[in-house]
Amino acid sequence: MQKPLQQRKAPESKNAAVSLASPLKLLLLHLTCGLGLASGFWVAFNFYSFTLIQNSTETLLIVWAVEASIVIPLYSLFRRNPDQCSYVKAIVRGLLGLPAGALVNAPGAIVLGAPVGIQHFPKTVHWSLLMSVFTFVPAASVYGSSWADWHRIFAHTKPVGSTDFIICLPAHGAVIGAWFGAWPMPLDWERPWQDWPVCVTYGAILGYLIGMVVSFGFVVFHNRRHHGKGD
Repeated sequence: MQKPLQQRKAPESKNAAVSLASPLKLLLLHLTCGLGLASGFWVAFNFYSFTLIQNSTETLLIVWAVEASIVIPLYSLFRRNPDQCSYVKAIVRGLLGLPAGALVNAPGAIVLGAPVGIQHFPKTVHWSLLMSVFTFVPAASVYGSSWADWHRIFAHTKPVGSTDFIICLPAHGAVIGAWFGAWPMPLDWERPWQDWPVCVTYGAILGYLIGMVVSFGFVVFHNRRHHGKGD
């Protein structure tokens, strides 16, 4: 009876090890992802003279491509059940999650005020892909198709460990930030940054970055409480 019991507990302990990743690693993860966003805008401006206001489609393409190339490999390091899921498989899951998440975020773009029409379609597509990098891609790389984990994080917002916090809070921050960023769009100020999807993009990025900071605070608190209980 003891051996089967030990065998059942082994996977749980491995998952707990992943769930309680060190705050230093998660801080480096967030810093790298934040620098990835900055690098995307830097590349767009310095190599192609693109700005989000004047060249929304091209800038968004560069930003989400650069950010995805950083987010997918990094979050794949925190995958659940690494003995059953290889690093390469986690990367493939993240790549598949990118277009899937864009399909889910596209209707949200319409809700936030995205214009409907062929001429606006590329902007909406690339904005949806950027939002997918913020929301779906990390969860796909870490949890794959585990419906229980997705439902717990996104439907109930009940993170239970460090990895859950770094996925859940930045994703919710990006969505909330995009919602707030859409507020100036219908106002009659006639400013270039009010056009779709400029202010919504800036709002999403700001919310994403704030979610990173808040999630790191929760991770530190969670780990301290966990170690306190252990002592």
